[in-house]
Amino acid sequence: MSSTQQVLAAGPSTLNRPRRRSWHPHLPGVELTWAIAFIVPYAAVLVAFAIYPLVYGLWMASSPSLYLTLFASDEYRDAVVSTMLYVGIGVNTSLFFALLLSGFFMRRSRWVKAMLVVSMLPWALPAQTGFISFHWMLVYWGFLNSVLEKLFGIYGPDWLTHYWLALGANVVASTWKTMPFWTLILLAGRMAIPQDLYEAADIDGATGFRRFVHLVVPLLANLYLVCTLLSAIWMIGDFNTVDLVSGGAPVGSTDVLATLGVEYLFDHGKPELGVAAVMAALPVIVALGILLIRRLQTRDVQL
Repeated sequence: MSSTQQVLAAGPSTLNRPRRRSWHPHLPGVELTWAIAFIVPYAAVLVAFAIYPLVYGLWMASSPSLYLTLFASDEYRDAVVSTMLYVGIGVNTSLFFALLLSGFFMRRSRWVKAMLVVSMLPWALPAQTGFISFHWMLVYWGFLNSVLEKLFGIYGPDWLTHYWLALGANVVASTWKTMPFWTLILLAGRMAIPQDLYEAADIDGATGFRRFVHLVVPLLANLYLVCTLLSAIWMIGDFNTVDLVSGGAPVGSTDVLATLGVEYLFDHGKPELGVAAVMAALPVIVALGILLIRRLQTRDVQL
């Protein structure tokens, strides 16, 4: 019996039964609605918290006379030097020790894993609490000098009244706070290296330091550079560390551009000059951001 005869034999109920419409997932109206629903909130947040503050800041600091005033100021020149030292020393110190610690945490012992968890605590703790503790430990009658006097009979200096000691305190506090994060990133990069390469290096006799130099360093070089660029961008805009640890002491000599801009804004009542002091670092941040994006597009990043 043909298919036509089977349908006719089934009776009129089969002929009159309406066909079920199949839902098509690619309706233009539905796609447009979902696209708007997902894009609009992100676009609003981007405009409200990124584009608008940047454009408004550029408008406030658009007068060339502001930069002439800044460049003629000793405070600004000292802040530029302190920012370069703080960022240059802090970034390299934090990343170097993070690279070494990532190798230590590659061990599979249980106590090493427990130490890894403990080492993450500085990153998890609130920054304000930790940096205020650093400040009170470094004052003349603070914890550090008390320990030096009781254990070694040494009368420690007033750490925050000497430029290099105060700058070093800022670097140490920043390293203490950020190093656990970079350690975790570099540890993930090390774990992404195939185990076959380690075994091949062992067969070739490259163990210990030679394996680190000829295997780990080349494979982590791009990731290390990406972390360095990102850390530099963060530290250029870092306000909490310098403000809470040294407070710009002695006599504002360890102020960085972020803290100097806030001082111009609140202490001197010159918001345009404060914004100009911060915006003066924008070309450096943009250049670092472009370089960072270009490095992220390479295929050699181990994650």
